[in-house]
Amino acid sequence: MNGWYERERQGFALGVYGMGMGGTAIAGLTAPQISDHWGLSTPFWVAAVLVAVMAAVFAVLARDAHQAGSSGPAPGMLSALSVFRTSGRAWALTLFYFLAFGGFVAMFLYLPKLLTSVYDLTKSDAGARAAGFALLAVVARPTGGWLSDGIGAARVLLVSFTGVAVLAALLAATYTSMVPLTICCLTIAVALGLGTGAVFKLVPEWFPDRVGSVTGVVGAAGGLGGFFPPLVMGIVKSATGGYALGFILMALVAVACLLVLAALRVPRSNR
Repeated sequence: MNGWYERERQGFALGVYGMGMGGTAIAGLTAPQISDHWGLSTPFWVAAVLVAVMAAVFAVLARDAHQAGSSGPAPGMLSALSVFRTSGRAWALTLFYFLAFGGFVAMFLYLPKLLTSVYDLTKSDAGARAAGFALLAVVARPTGGWLSDGIGAARVLLVSFTGVAVLAALLAATYTSMVPLTICCLTIAVALGLGTGAVFKLVPEWFPDRVGSVTGVVGAAGGLGGFFPPLVMGIVKSATGGYALGFILMALVAVACLLVLAALRVPRSNR
């Protein structure tokens, strides 16, 4: 996708593209309702039809962007991935997206569980509140890309990771009170959204000839980040009877991201 836009607009373009993660919120709101009315298998059939429609649209309309200055055949998969053997920056990006996108997915998945167990909310009410969290993160993603185009992705990530670290620590102390929980969750949604928009601004800057392979691995790290935290939160809840330690661990990961970001010393001109 980067090839369709000049460097100064890639952050915003990728942020808009990334708003597709809003499908998570739509699915969270609609799947239970569809299942209640038409049966458990119906959401899967609806999803299959939508995927088939989008596959047809993609087959008809999709085109490869012209890669200016490219010459020779594209590198093979193993050759393209070799950057992860030689570059710490590539692994740094996976860590950043592990927190930014993984944190978004984990919070969206686990918020309903927390709200129903701590506050005895109905599943529909808890799901609607989680969807509000997801909506803010989705809107913040192109904003993060746009800000990265203007002031640099490193500065946006600095704000994002600092916000996540502080807010996760506050959640550990205040999640049993509804007002602080609501404020912290909605604000951390914005922080995570800004981070997801900024990470992919760095990929074409740091690895202009390996965008596809690096993006694939970084995106996989985000998926992994959404898989582990709910398991950890479940273990923490079983072991301690509360969720505080889970939020503390999230804050520590954000601090680790800040330390890695500082160690990279990304120059302001690298944007």
